[in-house]
Amino acid sequence: MGIETEYGVSVPGQPHVNAMMTSTAVVTAHRGVSVGDRGASRWDFDQESPLRDARGYDMSRAEADPSQLTDEEFGLANLILTNGARLYVDHAHPEYSSPEVTNPLDAVCWDRAGQEVMALAGEAATQTGPFPIRLYKNNTDNKGASYGCHENYLMRRSTPFSDIIQHLTTFFVTRQIFTGAGRVGLGQDGRTHGFQLSQRADFFEVEVGLETTLKRPIINTRDEPHADPERYRRLHVIVGDANMSEVATYLKMGTTALVLSLIENGEIGDDLSLADPVREMHAVSHDWTLAHRLQLADGREMSAIEIQRRFADRARAFVGTGDSAAADSQTKDVLDRWDFVLDHLEADPQSLAHLLDWVAKLRLLNGYRRRDNLDWDAARLGLIDLQYSDINPSRGLALRLEAAGRLDRLCEPDRVARAMEHPPEDTRAYFRGECLRRYPQAVAAASWDSVIFDVPGYEALQRVPTLEPVRGTRAHLEALLDASATAADLLEALRGR
Repeated sequence: MGIETEYGVSVPGQPHVNAMMTSTAVVTAHRGVSVGDRGASRWDFDQESPLRDARGYDMSRAEADPSQLTDEEFGLANLILTNGARLYVDHAHPEYSSPEVTNPLDAVCWDRAGQEVMALAGEAATQTGPFPIRLYKNNTDNKGASYGCHENYLMRRSTPFSDIIQHLTTFFVTRQIFTGAGRVGLGQDGRTHGFQLSQRADFFEVEVGLETTLKRPIINTRDEPHADPERYRRLHVIVGDANMSEVATYLKMGTTALVLSLIENGEIGDDLSLADPVREMHAVSHDWTLAHRLQLADGREMSAIEIQRRFADRARAFVGTGDSAAADSQTKDVLDRWDFVLDHLEADPQSLAHLLDWVAKLRLLNGYRRRDNLDWDAARLGLIDLQYSDINPSRGLALRLEAAGRLDRLCEPDRVARAMEHPPEDTRAYFRGECLRRYPQAVAAASWDSVIFDVPGYEALQRVPTLEPVRGTRAHLEALLDASATAADLLEALRGR
């Protein structure tokens, strides 16, 4: 699994500054790397296929929106980091795509590492540029634009995509009650006054589709596995908010992985399909009292909490009880936290202000509302909403809550600092990151499923494929890398294998 986060970017007092150039300044400020530096390996787009649809066809490039052509080089900054991540400009936003990890806690830690990388790059760009730059881990400018925090999960190719659509749609619609980042304003442009659970919900218009920036679907059908296509698919999830809370991110990734396991193994249980998923996506988000009852396709009505309990109970039954060998400690922890959060959302949502973003944000906003007698149309509340997601520790309200012990952390600072430099050790990201760290001048390009070398003695570039995500790990390759003083040595050793 892994997380891609597009960061909101602004230049205070300079509304006409070009967003692409500002984003490029942020990315290229990372460690002072400049576009064209030999040490900045390029991203390899050759194996990418963003217009391939899981429903069995390819969209033509002529009918695709330009934002869908993610396999084209637009001349913008595009770096591969030694921790196995990708740091680049995605149209008008700086984006950090985490390396592949095997569990939700690692997903949290390498996502947090990306947040720290982005914060340092933003400060460096401010110090060297003409204007101050602000970066936000949020999902909308409240003027009609939305940008994503996308999740990716490796799945078995043999799982029918129709099963994914049938069961995952309801889960995504209702998981907002603990994954939502909170938002001031209703509707895509935020003009209707009020507060809602999710920053992304109002931007979803269809149930299923290939697009990610227009007519956004609850289930995205992009079929670009970045792995052996005969064995795997990569489920590209675009409905999630960008979370400042590490616990919210942990639950988002962990519970989704569990539900996907239920679907893959045919253990999902009864059908909870919704009569109108898009309408319910908006309705659940707009009701922060959590009283809304969703209309199911079979005529039943259930609350989002009740639906999530069905998923949680089924997941617990699937992995076994607490002493079952089928459940590792992290899986048990996800299940326990899932139950804990649902219990407290039912009894007293405000008791979760130390765990969930939307609750923490609502408590802050209500404090200002009471103190200054503000209604939801007050511009100051929108500014507080924005400042919550500022990733500068001296300004960001979520980070200040965290520093004060009022928003829980899961990843210790030392672990995050290491994740900024080093890749996960139990996926192919280890090989990618270590090659960049050990042989930076020899790596011409890389992607999720290959590393390309340019070394003396070879007439052509040498591509090393990494189609199996759990090969190329530290256990597989550390001794080989230690024994290879140069990239040429490594290639010879790999050829010998």
